[in-house]
Amino acid sequence: MLQGRWRTTGLALLRVIVVWAVSSLTMLVLAGILPDFRLQSGDGESITKVALTAAWGAGAFGLLGALVWPLLVRALLLVPALVLGLLVFFLNGSLLLFALWIIPVGQGAANAETAVVVAAVMSAVASATSTGLAVGDDDAYRRRLSRLADRRRRRSGEDGRHGGQPGTVFLQLDGVGHRVLEEAVAEGVMPHVAAWLGENPTHRLTPWRTDWSSQTGASQLGILHGTNHDVPAFRWYEKDSGRIMVSNRPASAAVLQRRAIERTGDGGLLTLDGASRGNLFSGGADQLALVLSMAARRGRANRSRAGYFAYFSDPANAVRTVVSFVADVGREIGQSTRARLRGDRPRVSRGGLYPFIRAFATVVERDVVVAAVLGDMLAGRTAVYADLVAYDEVAHHSGPHSKDALRVLRRLDRSVGLIARAAEHAPRTYRIVLLSDHGQSPGATFERVYGLTIRDLVRAGCGLPVPRRAQRTKSGAEARDAARHAVRSALHRPEREGTVEPAEPGSDPVVLASGNLALISFPDVPERMSREQIDRRHPALLRTLASHPGIGFLLVRSEEYGSVVLGPGGAEVPVAELDDTGPLAQMGPGAADAVRRTDSFPHVADIMVNSMYDPATGQVHAFEEQIGSHGGLGGEQSGAFLLSPLVLSAPVPARSEDGDRDGDGHDGRDGGGELVGAEAVHRVFRRWLREGSGPQVPLGTVSAEAANVWSTEVQTAEGELDSA
Repeated sequence: MLQGRWRTTGLALLRVIVVWAVSSLTMLVLAGILPDFRLQSGDGESITKVALTAAWGAGAFGLLGALVWPLLVRALLLVPALVLGLLVFFLNGSLLLFALWIIPVGQGAANAETAVVVAAVMSAVASATSTGLAVGDDDAYRRRLSRLADRRRRRSGEDGRHGGQPGTVFLQLDGVGHRVLEEAVAEGVMPHVAAWLGENPTHRLTPWRTDWSSQTGASQLGILHGTNHDVPAFRWYEKDSGRIMVSNRPASAAVLQRRAIERTGDGGLLTLDGASRGNLFSGGADQLALVLSMAARRGRANRSRAGYFAYFSDPANAVRTVVSFVADVGREIGQSTRARLRGDRPRVSRGGLYPFIRAFATVVERDVVVAAVLGDMLAGRTAVYADLVAYDEVAHHSGPHSKDALRVLRRLDRSVGLIARAAEHAPRTYRIVLLSDHGQSPGATFERVYGLTIRDLVRAGCGLPVPRRAQRTKSGAEARDAARHAVRSALHRPEREGTVEPAEPGSDPVVLASGNLALISFPDVPERMSREQIDRRHPALLRTLASHPGIGFLLVRSEEYGSVVLGPGGAEVPVAELDDTGPLAQMGPGAADAVRRTDSFPHVADIMVNSMYDPATGQVHAFEEQIGSHGGLGGEQSGAFLLSPLVLSAPVPARSEDGDRDGDGHDGRDGGGELVGAEAVHRVFRRWLREGSGPQVPLGTVSAEAANVWSTEVQTAEGELDSA
């Protein structure tokens, strides 16, 4: 054993020496290349003494990076994450200048700009060398992970014993549809995932169908908190409060989470020793990083940005991520330029800040979330739920089946492989569940095809002013003519050439887009308007929308029938009689049930508008600037997936005699063996956690003090939402 310890110590010392030597050589090379960076010995220009100066400088820089960098990052806790990313280069350059100043042998000189470059290159080379040395040494890798795990457990006071109970990691690949995953596996884009489904499979692939609102807000709220009741879209208008809810705004997310907790009576999926990373909602987890619903929390330990600082406390991480960030900005600029030169169609604008937004999602968010998940596994957390948004962001602008999006999937697959390898060194066994929250449907935007936005079309149908470009389009002209004729007919007035009568007095409609789903609300009417009320106020509006070739169907309340679905050619079906034929024939199985459920929501819009869907091409027309969209019905956007280990029970087991599929007292919302709805996915995940770790902690066990803090924070969030 003593011999083994000496061997371990010797190998570790050898790696330190190699990294030091490579760093020293890098500094020498940079001093020879860069005119503004010089290394001088104390008494001349002897190459030996200059090399000794480089060795001292490299050693001092590495030591300062290990000791001082974490303190610098912690001191900058109040700096926004994006600003911190820009400060990384400056801080690293400052450490280099300080290292050259304090060394006892020789001296170095560099201006500030050159110091930044030298520090970045040296950090990247040192990190690559250290990683390369550890790749072929499994023992060293395992020891390093074990040390990290032991350190985390000592900090948290945990003993690392879990009684043999396995943990579970739920890793969400945002926006990756079931079909996209199958194609990526078949084409070799995702080799790690393919290995799980290969000749000797360890996982099973199960499709699941989203709700009408096929977007992260509704899906993740349902999965993490057990209900997405009254979430009709990504963004919607609430008449009782007069505010617009947007799922990815911190104040809105906090309110939605509070409503879900009140409805279900428990804290969420992750209440027992859970961690929530990169999500919109906490799921009741104690360990939080980059969780939007908690962004308004005032506690220092629970700030949503905490995960960024934990990651950037390692200077090698910081430099590597920032360099990758810059590279991805350049990659996006190059890809968008080539797409423009090729004349790719459909295409949307990818200029402005988008390259930076994309790089943040594909590099910074990915790196921080993956590092947080690795830390959770090394600490032995019971349940971890993390969201990787990289693919979804790129697919919106490049298309869900584009080469750009597939390249992102390849990088995400490497992240999945890294997490799987790290699980081998965790203090407990982990079941890794891969899932998506929705897919994406391709297609040119509504505005690109018809020359006007859905808001323009609504205003034209109401007889309200629209931009000149919209007036000149066929759709805009037809809508305005229909509105003019309808108003004349209603008022029994003779028509005069070139005039348009004003609509019935009232406030302008609020038109909000969520992918290929649009919501129209009339804020001056406190209740949900009926079809009859809308026809009296705007006689041509519903007819204009229902007959438009870019629109698939409408949902509106009727005083006579309760609610009705309107479609092309005068189709009109009461919701109570709705099935997957008629206006919904092209929208896929379960569309009628999804529409019926949304119709029951308190905050459903006065008019719900779903775009057309062409089953021959799989295309929809998004009401936003996206050529890969989701949010409504039609095509791949409703087809999500679960990839679960075979050691877990099947997501949709055989039906029991009483119709209960999962044995939890609920018959679920299923479709003949298909998993339907985010709430059903939540019940499956609950069952899997019970199989491994026993029942979850109910909300009633939360202390009164914690409950009061949460209530105060939600009230603060609601106040911010009102002011916004």
